[in-house]
Amino acid sequence: MYKVSGGCHCGNLLVEAQLTRNPESYNPRACDCDFCRKHGAAYVSDPQGSLSIVIRDEQRATRYRQGSGTAELLLCRDCGVVVGALYQGEEGLHGVVNLQAIEAGTRFGAPQPVSPRMLSAPEKVRRWREIWFPNVSVRS
Repeated sequence: MYKVSGGCHCGNLLVEAQLTRNPESYNPRACDCDFCRKHGAAYVSDPQGSLSIVIRDEQRATRYRQGSGTAELLLCRDCGVVVGALYQGEEGLHGVVNLQAIEAGTRFGAPQPVSPRMLSAPEKVRRWREIWFPNVSVRS
């Protein structure tokens, strides 16, 4: 397992991901929706890995739903960094981490553009179940 960590700029939101392969073998997915594009977001996940998010002060964190409203983006209210996205399904919590929230110096493959806005809500959920982290914990 390969551990990568990071968080928002001010340190209120911390992330740690366990990857099953070398980070350089992952190509972050650069979502082309207006929200992600404006934040420079590109997401990393591993369906055999895990993701842990610690929120130091819940009052300084915010969740934002856009597009189909099915998943929620997790942002720091103070510094504005998008640390990832979460989807709560019947089978549990799934998530992705934003490449921009990972510590500098961690090398990933080149981001590849994706267009989830072209998918219906059920198609998005099916895809998330296939490629997002299935083992996600969020704690304050």
